[in-house]
Amino acid sequence: AGLGEFRIRDLNDEINKLLREKGHWEFRIKELGGPDYARIGPKMLDHEGKEVPGNRGYKYFGAAKDLPGVRELFEKEPLPPPRKTRAELMKAIDAEYYGYRDEDDGILEPLEQEHEKKVIAEAVEKWKMEREARLARGEEEEEEEENIYAVNDNESDEEGGRDREGEEGQPKFIAHVPVPTQQEIEEALVRRKKMELLQKYASETLMAQSEEAKTLLGL
Repeated sequence: AGLGEFRIRDLNDEINKLLREKGHWEFRIKELGGPDYARIGPKMLDHEGKEVPGNRGYKYFGAAKDLPGVRELFEKEPLPPPRKTRAELMKAIDAEYYGYRDEDDGILEPLEQEHEKKVIAEAVEKWKMEREARLARGEEEEEEEENIYAVNDNESDEEGGRDREGEEGQPKFIAHVPVPTQQEIEEALVRRKKMELLQKYASETLMAQSEEAKTLLGL
């Protein structure tokens, strides 16, 4: 490498020029019926016994192999990392991967609550400012929407409401449909059981007589 980069390149070019001339003579010898030295001739080896590296017929000898940009031509690219199989990828997937444990550390939930309070406060402040602006312009304040879920304490039982007072301190529940009593439920179950027994054991004649008797009795 003490000769300098340009001198080494010139010498390497000269060697390749002589090799091309040698190849032309070998081809001519073959045309004249002589042996094919290109096929049976010895390979060119370096001082380490390795075949002289080259690129598209151009060979590099000695220090020319260490020139900038030359070494990279002959360095083998590292093998790509082996691809993981589907089973190996699934090993790392658990509930935490899908975000089901985000609240286990106790950090996310307080932050969400704080953000929720902030958003609500901003919404309330915005509503107040808009309300004051409407009043300043002389606009009438919109009537509050009727709460369709509100329950009137004076609602009569005729409308189907029945008060159910729970234990002390419990809210009052109102049913807006007729609710049968325990006695009515028991009577309905008895009638249903009788009908099932009649259908199972009674003959068609008895069934007809039973229906006729019910008709006569007005049942």
